[in-house]
Amino acid sequence: MEVSRSGYYAYKKRAKSQRRIDNEKLLIEIKKVFWDNDQDYGSPRIWNELNNVQGIRCSENRVAKVMREAGIVAIQRRKFRLTTNSKHDYPVWPNLLNRNFVVDRPNAIWVSDITYIWTLEGWLYLAVVLELFCRGIVGLAMDKTIADTLVLQAMNQAILRRNPGKGLILHSDRGSQYAGNNFKALLAQNEFVGSMSKKGDCWDNAVAESFIHTLKVECVHRNKFRTRNEAKIKIFEYVEMYYNRRRAHSTLGYLSPFEYERQAIPS
Repeated sequence: MEVSRSGYYAYKKRAKSQRRIDNEKLLIEIKKVFWDNDQDYGSPRIWNELNNVQGIRCSENRVAKVMREAGIVAIQRRKFRLTTNSKHDYPVWPNLLNRNFVVDRPNAIWVSDITYIWTLEGWLYLAVVLELFCRGIVGLAMDKTIADTLVLQAMNQAILRRNPGKGLILHSDRGSQYAGNNFKALLAQNEFVGSMSKKGDCWDNAVAESFIHTLKVECVHRNKFRTRNEAKIKIFEYVEMYYNRRRAHSTLGYLSPFEYERQAIPS
């Protein structure tokens, strides 16, 4: 397309439209939210933060368009990966949860999972216990071995923190750490009920798996840990200071887990 020199300079001198000015201002606010949340938020969470928290009225489509034009993209997640060993001779519990992840009260159902993190000292293993009502992490244990003491530590921490009543359901995969006698004894001692996924089916424990992958994408994969202790500190800070208390969760109406619980269960 041919454009005259005079026409080009006339275009350059033309005042910006109000829409363009507003979008440039909106982009500044989008970038603040994006970087404040370590590049984890896509357009839905950024729109929620701007519209419902900061009172900046705009549509989600507009936020998505401004982000797209500016090349702002949240870090992408990786696919599920099986981490525990279900090849053992221990009896297993039936799947009581049956993918029913909607719970109407706190401390009725917990889910648990194990993962591993690479450091320059070697592997660091991590076990979490997630409270299904608010999707918050209530038990967290890390060690250089994947012995059954790992899940016992995470469960004991969750019990001390939450003091749940009898009949709580604890759902996990069929890993030997969960099926072993020590873990079963802990559940029996507290009169909890065990539940397990079908063999090799990560979707039966999707909420715990989802947290693990969020942790990997938003924390682990961004760091090169020299020591296990360095990884422990970073992961603890991510879970306790960010994920539980600040990170907007789409399933919870874009509230953080502990804020959702606070609003749902007034003191």
